[in-house]
Amino acid sequence: MHNNYYFLRQLAPALTQQLAGYKVVTCFSQEKDELVIGLTNGAADFWLRAQLSATFTVLALPETFHRARANSVDLLPDLLGQEVTEVSAMPNDRVLQFRFQSGATLLFKLYGPRPNAIFRLTDTAPAELFHQRYTADAAIQSWPLSSNTFPENKEQGGEHATNPLKRYPALSDLPARYLRAHGYDPAPLDRKEQLIREVLHHLEHPTAFYLVTVDGRTRLSLLPIGDTERTLPLDAIAALRTFVPLTLSRQAYETELRQVRQVLERRAEEATISASMARTRLHALEHTAGYRQTADLIMAHLTQIPAGAASVEVVDFYQDNAVRTIKLKPTETPQRTAQNLYRKAKNQQIETRQLAERIERRETEAMWCLERLEELDALSPDLKSLRAWRKQHQLEPETKAKTAQELPFKVFEDGGFTILVGRNAQNNDLLTQRYAHKDDLWLHAKDVSGSHVVIRHRAGQPVPEPVIERAAQLAAWYSRRQNDSLCPVTVTPKKFVRKPKGALPGQVLVEREKVVLVVPANPFERVA
Repeated sequence: MHNNYYFLRQLAPALTQQLAGYKVVTCFSQEKDELVIGLTNGAADFWLRAQLSATFTVLALPETFHRARANSVDLLPDLLGQEVTEVSAMPNDRVLQFRFQSGATLLFKLYGPRPNAIFRLTDTAPAELFHQRYTADAAIQSWPLSSNTFPENKEQGGEHATNPLKRYPALSDLPARYLRAHGYDPAPLDRKEQLIREVLHHLEHPTAFYLVTVDGRTRLSLLPIGDTERTLPLDAIAALRTFVPLTLSRQAYETELRQVRQVLERRAEEATISASMARTRLHALEHTAGYRQTADLIMAHLTQIPAGAASVEVVDFYQDNAVRTIKLKPTETPQRTAQNLYRKAKNQQIETRQLAERIERRETEAMWCLERLEELDALSPDLKSLRAWRKQHQLEPETKAKTAQELPFKVFEDGGFTILVGRNAQNNDLLTQRYAHKDDLWLHAKDVSGSHVVIRHRAGQPVPEPVIERAAQLAAWYSRRQNDSLCPVTVTPKKFVRKPKGALPGQVLVEREKVVLVVPANPFERVA
C-alpha cells in the first residue's frame, strides 16, 4: 500500500511539515526510470528518490544520497530554487502533489504500469514529463491547496447494489483481502456496508503501519493482514525509510537467487547430457570391431588379398572365426590400408581414454551442481550471505555483455573463466599477439585453419578440465574441421606460441603442445 491513496494521505502532511522552508537545490537522474531531488533549508538536507519503473514504483526518502560523477544528467531546471509550500494527495488516487511558493507544481503519478512525474511552472504552463512517452499524462491537472476530500461514488445500480466494495476503487487489493478475510463475501448487504465503513475508518485513522508478507511479497500495509513481520510507529516518512531498502534488498536477493539457481540447474543438465552422450559413444566403441582388429585381419590375410581389390572376405578370429567382409581402397596397398588403420586405432585409444575421463568429470560436475543446489536451499535468506556463498563457489554474476563491448572478439563465460575467440586471420593476430597474456591458455584446431581461442588466466586458479574441453570444442567449431566427427585441438600456454617473421596473418608456431580430441560444437549456443 506504499502507493495507495490512504497511505499517501498520511505521507502528504508529514512531508508538508518536514519540508517547510526547504528549497530544491538539485534535480537529476543517474539511472533509468529514476528521478532524484535534493532539498535544503540551509541547515539540513532532504532527499527524494522517485523510482518510476513499471516493475517497482516507489517514492524513496533516503537519509543521504551521493551523486555519481558519471552517467548523471540534470533535469527540470525550472524546479531549482522552488520552495515547498504544501504536499497533498490527489483524493482517491495514487498521485502525490508538491506545490511550491511560486505556484509551480510537481506531481508524482504512482501507477504501477505507467508511473511518471509531471512538472508545471504555473497551472496554465505546458507540462514537462519525466517519461515523455506517456503523453496523456500532460492532461493531469493539479488541484487546489488542502483539497483532501473526494465525493463517494453513490451509484447504486448494477454490481454496486450487491457489492458496495466497487464504490471504493481506492481501497485496492490489501483492504479488499482484509475484508474477505473477515467474512465480507458471504455477509448480507448491510453487514458488507458495515465492514467497509469499519475498514475506511481504520484507513483514515490508522494506529500503526505494518510490514507484512502477502503471496511471498513484502508489503507496507495500514492493516494487519497476511504474515505481519513488523509493526511500525505512525510515521509515514520513517515507514518508507524502513520499507524501501528492505524491499529492494529482498528483490535483489530473489533475483540473484533465481539467477544462481538457473545457472546451477543448467550446468547440471548440460553435464548430465554430456556424460550420457560420452557414455553412448564409449559403449559404441567398446562393442564394435575396432580399427586395430581390422588392421590385424588385413595383415593376417595379406597373401589372400589380390592387388587392386575393393574388398576381401576373411575369417575373423576375433569373432569366433565368422566370415567378415573388409572394404579396401583399390588405389592403395593392403599394407598401407593397415598402416592407416593402426594410426586411427591409436587415436581411438586416445578417444576411449578421454571419453572415460569426460564421463567421470561431467558426472562429478553434475553432482557438484546438485550439492550446491541443496546448499542454496539451506542458505540464510539475505543478500550478503548469498553473495559471499557465490564468491566462495566462483558463481559470481556473469559479465559477458560488458566484456563483449570491451573486446573485439567472440566472448564466452564458463565457470568464471573468460574465453575469447578470434573472428578472422587479422583478428587472430590481434588476440594472440596483443590481448593474450603469457599464462593464458591458447587453443587451435590442429593442422587446419581456424580461430585462435584463448582462456584467460586467473591468478591462483588452474583452468578446470571442463572449461578446457568446451574451449577446445569452440576451437574445433570455428575451424575447417567443424563438420568432422572428432577434431584434435592443440592446447598450450600462450608463452609457447610465437609468430615467425614474415608469417601470414593468423600463422604461428607452437613450441610445446598437448592435443585433445573433441566433438566440434558451440556448447554455449543454448545459453547465448
